[in-house]
Amino acid sequence: MTSKTILITGAAGGFGKGAAIGMARNGHKIIATVHVSSQVTPLREEVAALGLSDMIRVERLDLTDPYDLRQAIKWNFDILWNNAGMGEAGPVWEIPLDLVRKNYEVNVFLPLQLTQGVVQRWVREGKAHGKKVVFTSSMGGLFTPANWGTYVSTKHALEAFAEAMQQELAAYGVKVQTINPGAYYTGYNETMADNPFRWLDDEVNFTKRADLRKGFDDFFATPEGRMDAQEMIDSMIEAVPADEGKFRNVMPKAIEDMLKEHQLQAWDNQI
Repeated sequence: MTSKTILITGAAGGFGKGAAIGMARNGHKIIATVHVSSQVTPLREEVAALGLSDMIRVERLDLTDPYDLRQAIKWNFDILWNNAGMGEAGPVWEIPLDLVRKNYEVNVFLPLQLTQGVVQRWVREGKAHGKKVVFTSSMGGLFTPANWGTYVSTKHALEAFAEAMQQELAAYGVKVQTINPGAYYTGYNETMADNPFRWLDDEVNFTKRADLRKGFDDFFATPEGRMDAQEMIDSMIEAVPADEGKFRNVMPKAIEDMLKEHQLQAWDNQI
């Protein structure tokens, strides 16, 4: 595999940081971007301590900042990996709509804005052939569990955009791919599960705080809720820079099998 230059959003921690380090060790140049300025120096120092300063460049990229966005679109790289995201959990029949809109802004509209700017530049400059766009989706992009509907609906939207782009950009030689992690233990899902409790009110809402908390805690106590993230990171390190591979990349295999069965059962689902 030839060396690639890869821009990663949301690289301050979790999958993004782990994969950035792994891909750099494999000889790829990384532009690791983080959301807020205070995350830049700690990651630069960690990269330096690992001896990877020549391979990993750390930059701030706040997708809500038009100046950050405009600057990032001008950078030179071969692969855009839209990995940044956030999540709102809780019952969709009660969640405040402004939180739903914010989740779509961060997970769907802003990555789409960045992707449009980057891909249009590649095409305009005649540099599109051999480029690649990767979206971090989720197992939740392919099914919808109760109380996770807002977050996973944003991933459903990403799946649709990615599938459309795969067809639209094929003529230009741009490849498109999704990464679909299961519920790996990175702290991301656990933090998302805290979000409803800042608005959920037992005096106002029908969903009770204790019931929702118990449901989340019971899930995170299962092996499926606390899988070792390194397995997914290792898969990302191989999949993201690759010229060939699956359009959709679900890990682990047990989750892939579950999703396939779920999609088959959907045809017989009764009201």
